[in-house]
Amino acid sequence: MSEPSLGSRETSLLISEERSPAKRYNLFLRRRLMFKKHKQSKDSIFFRDGIRQIDFVLSYVDDVKKDADLKAERRKEFEYNLRKTGLELEIEDKMNSEDGRTYFVKIHAPWEVLATYAEVLGIKMPIKESDIPRPEKIPFSYMLGPLKLPRNVKHPHPEYFTAQFTRHRQELFLIDDKSSFFPSSSRNRIVYYILSRCPFGVEEGKKKFGIERLLTSHIYSSAYPLHDGQYWKPSEPPHPVNERYMLCQNWARFSYFYKEQPLDLIRNYYGEKIGIYFVFLGFYTEMLLFAAVVGLACFIYGLLSMHGSSRSAEICDPETGGQMIMCPLCDLVCDFWRLNSTCLASKVSHLFDNESTVFFAIFMGIWVTLFLEFWKQRQARLEYEWDLVDFEEEQQQLQLRPEFEAMCKHRKMNPVTKELEPHMPLYRRVPWYFLSGATVTLWMALVIASMVAVIVYRLSVFATFASFMESEASLKHVKSVLTPQITTSLTGSCLNFIVILILNFFYEKISAWITKMEIPRTYQEYESSLTLKMFLFQFVNFYSSCFYVAFFKGKFVGYPGEYTYLFNVWRSEECDPGGCLIELTTQLTIIMTGKQIFGNIKEAIYPFILNWWRRRKARTNSEKLYSRWEQDHDLESFGSLGLFYEYLETVIQFGFVTLFVASFPLAPLLALLNNTIEIRVDAWKLTTQYRRPVAAKAHSIGVWQDILYGMAVLSVASNAFIVAFTSDIIPRLVYYYAYSTNTSEPLKGYVNNSLSVFLIADFPNYTVPSERRDFTTCRYRDYRYPPDHDQKYAHNMQYWHVLAAKMTFIIVMEHIVFLVKFLLAWMIPDVPKDVVERIKREKLMTVKILHDFELNKLKENLQMDSNEFAKEVMIQENKVQLAKSTI
Repeated sequence: MSEPSLGSRETSLLISEERSPAKRYNLFLRRRLMFKKHKQSKDSIFFRDGIRQIDFVLSYVDDVKKDADLKAERRKEFEYNLRKTGLELEIEDKMNSEDGRTYFVKIHAPWEVLATYAEVLGIKMPIKESDIPRPEKIPFSYMLGPLKLPRNVKHPHPEYFTAQFTRHRQELFLIDDKSSFFPSSSRNRIVYYILSRCPFGVEEGKKKFGIERLLTSHIYSSAYPLHDGQYWKPSEPPHPVNERYMLCQNWARFSYFYKEQPLDLIRNYYGEKIGIYFVFLGFYTEMLLFAAVVGLACFIYGLLSMHGSSRSAEICDPETGGQMIMCPLCDLVCDFWRLNSTCLASKVSHLFDNESTVFFAIFMGIWVTLFLEFWKQRQARLEYEWDLVDFEEEQQQLQLRPEFEAMCKHRKMNPVTKELEPHMPLYRRVPWYFLSGATVTLWMALVIASMVAVIVYRLSVFATFASFMESEASLKHVKSVLTPQITTSLTGSCLNFIVILILNFFYEKISAWITKMEIPRTYQEYESSLTLKMFLFQFVNFYSSCFYVAFFKGKFVGYPGEYTYLFNVWRSEECDPGGCLIELTTQLTIIMTGKQIFGNIKEAIYPFILNWWRRRKARTNSEKLYSRWEQDHDLESFGSLGLFYEYLETVIQFGFVTLFVASFPLAPLLALLNNTIEIRVDAWKLTTQYRRPVAAKAHSIGVWQDILYGMAVLSVASNAFIVAFTSDIIPRLVYYYAYSTNTSEPLKGYVNNSLSVFLIADFPNYTVPSERRDFTTCRYRDYRYPPDHDQKYAHNMQYWHVLAAKMTFIIVMEHIVFLVKFLLAWMIPDVPKDVVERIKREKLMTVKILHDFELNKLKENLQMDSNEFAKEVMIQENKVQLAKSTI
């Protein structure tokens, strides 16, 4: 390796010029001397000549293991092939690095390479400044002034008409300076494309290529594009504008939580794929504001009407609830209890289980439709603004993965391109598909088993809590607040949340490995496969306990004397006399809030701790290192799946907000507060704690949009079932209209009506407490005939009336919401009218500009007589007219 010695040779020459022994200078001083020699800022993003910009950096460490020679040979081959593609390399010797161990390979893409691959990747570049004015300000926009960013930050560059770049039409494009014509995001995207296709050797007859494979083999330790400069200060001339600093000042500051995002700046710096994620997150957060306001209003209504609730009043009344003896909630250990012991729980339950619950469930069904329809419009507007109208799926996403090509021994003719392409026979993939399916099924079964284990925990400790709280005199004053039901529910929910996090941690590792083993053909197939696995698992993992409480708990209990038992050991859980809605609310609150807090702490603290530890090992502060590439090297890598996990987190939160929102109207408010913080946390970590990700294009949020649509449809059904079967609204309405005899207070007597009577003498000996009692009956929640009836303990007619009312409500609510959804989807166009007109105008202008360019080119380059020239002009004008007619 001749080039690595350049750095050390230059350094030693420099030291000798200072006329002092080399031993007197430690690594830090030698680096500072080199800094003076080259007059190069520690934030330089250029080669040593100060002219060629660094577009990408590779790093590696000398290996003393037995395969060190093989790694060195592959690096040499890889770098040689990179130079053959036209890239320029400059290698920094390990003696010039902070740790004295790491080599850095700096890569520069000259104009010829950029122009060639810009054409290959179909990158659009400006041909003329746009004459289409930006959208007019909305009414009352002056009231939103404090939320706005400065114009130069919101729109850092003017709008242009663009066309796909081609080397043969360079004169058409607005090229003032070739070195700055392509933005840094496009430059690093082009270089990464070359790196991912560059070969480095042959093994077992298969060609090995791609930087990802070299990173996996630890031949290189990292590969990353450079940040523009330090995030805490602007760049100095002659360096270009430090967009990283601008993002940090106007986006990554928590004090700017109320400000809009600099979306164009994000797109310019990180690329469209990351940019569209922040557009989606910001739009979702804005829409949550409306749902949060309505949800908060429903909660306030419940709070104000809590003391006027007739049900709570009856339960808390010593003459009513105090005289109702309830049957034991567990066998032998649990005692009979009075209904008024659940007074506080009934009041809290009213906060979420009141008349506004139905309204909010219907409202959220309509809200989710409006959100998705308006998002389609926002996405269409974004496609126009970011020049993605004619965008076909990212070429790199559709390119064959190097891992796929390396594993393929067969070739097959592509019917479109008529070229031989690597082909993987189905029989080679089938075993991995089976393993993949079995693994996902096994882990989902493990989640169900864990949920059952938590249910068993709740069943087994309920009796313990009940007997302990009954016998412990010191707990007499807290019994009204912490009943055995509430205590068991809280501890069970917390335990369930811990189990969810543990299972999620291990499954993430396994799903990524299984997806790689499937050998997906393209990057898009890889992401789709991983998305399906991760979403299915997390759906079951996070929502299964909520589905259990909402739709199964208390529904198959039986009745005293004929209880159902889990595994013939533990008696099935019963709901509170007021219903299971408050337990669903508790479960949802703990899991949703816990996940959001844990996620934000992890996202903020994890990279910060890793970077701190890396700096501590180097015994320095990475922001004070000599070189820009070393500063970025010490940052955490965002990874190819970094954005995937951000989307997954948002979609899971969307499920909490929509699927169970009837039980917890404050869920949108919690999501709004979380997302307000989440945007700034993500911005802060991307700008300050992570290396710059490789830019990539995307015109939508991809498969996540289909998942959101599926969850939106499911949310209508789930909320209808929650209102019907989990809340107490339908039974109250049936009593109000069909069974109440009190005209002045129609709901008075509802609690007594909803509780059936059981004769204590009918209890089996092994279930009833042994102490003698001075009462002969107890009450339980159900609609059954009393013990003196001919059909004692069978369901009475009111049970069937209530069931019919519940089913009717579900059908009516679903039809109303779906009808409104379809009407809204039909009324709201996918692409706004003004955007359609702008797209047509831009297409027309682009065709005209190209037409004028071709005519001028003909005048200059073609030697024609007047008749031939006139004929060519007519042909070109006919093309323009045809284009106008199609537009």
